[in-house]
Amino acid sequence: MDGAGKPTQHNDIYAVIDLGSNSFHMLMVKVVGGSVQVIGRVKRKVRLAAGLNDSLVLSKQAMTRGWECLALFAERLQDIPSANIRIVGTATLRLARNVKTFLVEAEAILGQPIQVISGEEEARIIYLGVAHTSNCDSNRLVIDIGGASTEIIVGQGFQPILLSSLNMGCVTFLERYFENNELSEANFNAAIAAAEHEIRTISEQYLTQGWQNAVGASGTVQAMQEILVGQGKDEVITLPRLEAIMQQALACGHMDQLNLPGLAQERKQVFPSGLAILIALFRVLNISGMTLSGGALREGVLYSMLPQLQHQDVRARTMQSMMVRYYIDQQHAERVADMAATLASQLHQQWNLSSFEGLAMLRSGALLHELGLLIEYKNHHHHGAYIISHAELPGFTRAQQQLLMALVYNHRADIHKEILSKQTMTSVLLAVRLTRLLRLSVILSMRRRYEVLPEVQITAQAEALTLTLPQGWLEHHPLMRAELEQEVEYQQQAGWQLSIE
Repeated sequence: MDGAGKPTQHNDIYAVIDLGSNSFHMLMVKVVGGSVQVIGRVKRKVRLAAGLNDSLVLSKQAMTRGWECLALFAERLQDIPSANIRIVGTATLRLARNVKTFLVEAEAILGQPIQVISGEEEARIIYLGVAHTSNCDSNRLVIDIGGASTEIIVGQGFQPILLSSLNMGCVTFLERYFENNELSEANFNAAIAAAEHEIRTISEQYLTQGWQNAVGASGTVQAMQEILVGQGKDEVITLPRLEAIMQQALACGHMDQLNLPGLAQERKQVFPSGLAILIALFRVLNISGMTLSGGALREGVLYSMLPQLQHQDVRARTMQSMMVRYYIDQQHAERVADMAATLASQLHQQWNLSSFEGLAMLRSGALLHELGLLIEYKNHHHHGAYIISHAELPGFTRAQQQLLMALVYNHRADIHKEILSKQTMTSVLLAVRLTRLLRLSVILSMRRRYEVLPEVQITAQAEALTLTLPQGWLEHHPLMRAELEQEVEYQQQAGWQLSIE
């Protein structure tokens, strides 16, 4: 409260509410260190689209479910300035002929205006949400399967190129094709065929445009990824894997018996219909593989309120924010990153380190290697790895985050090969190579001064490394010599050969 007894308003806190056809979501963030920190998420299954009849009239029961949910959200909005709040409605509210009845009561509950956005605008905002949370310079296909509509976008950087919103969603298809709750071939085939028919209306222009990678920005895609990981596979969704998951669902026979490893309870109800739509998308658009994006509609709305964070390199913004928030010595972090880049360039041919993504991950590991020092020194590599594992890192997929965690965990002291072996972004061999280069870079930079960095040469014969320093240098730097000799032992214990000359 302020001196007049009024609630204190937090000008650095922002809220976005998404009135979706399946769920209502509220996202609350605080701007910290040049990035956003999530301070609250509330999600309720309202299934608004289930209350939409053939005449496009929204039932009183569905509207009541929505109003009851919004009453929960309203309390959290009281301390946030109106200018920092955005509320958007999507497909069901676009379609409902009696939408004004719902909106009048909803706006009275929230004390805020609600904007019902068009399908094309929803697609545009979804793409921006993906662009602001996922690192990608090439053309990408973005898919978002909602409760009553599916948005399909191709774009590059922060610029969408093709935008479409199709009238098919996991709630409407559930009501239409799985009403009897049977997981039968007939039900799946009917849902897939209907989705394929919708997608073909826009497929030609998308296939002509083309893309380099595909990402999904919906609960359906997240559910598929969780199932794959729960069954011991990597995170990449492919058509054969989707069809295998469908066979597992068919074996269950009925929605009440649906129990797949990795499938969360809250996702079960709309899982079959979402799966059918996703299979149709893969088949008609010839999608070879898909991963989960870090954001979608809510994030797109959020970043539209934060012009200071727009059109920046997403991963660079995340790195800068982490360094500021955890008081990392930025000059030293850059010094280690430069040394790692120098070593990597010398092994460019022998170790085939031409992967831009691999080198980018090496640099990120170097910049964050001292992340855990804010907690304590002795186990700071473990603390840093824990933070990375549990932090939201826009610009990094979960697989990239896993590699980054492994690099930071293993940048000093004992090497834990089992952590390096759990990679889904890249080969274990590349993870090991990046780790070895990072460890050497940290040691060679230990004086924390550019002027004392040695001129080094590194070569490789298969996996055997030889590090050559200037003649007489080791004799004049006994501590560095002891550290490098210790590193030879650490790497030998891991089964890696390292020689210092």
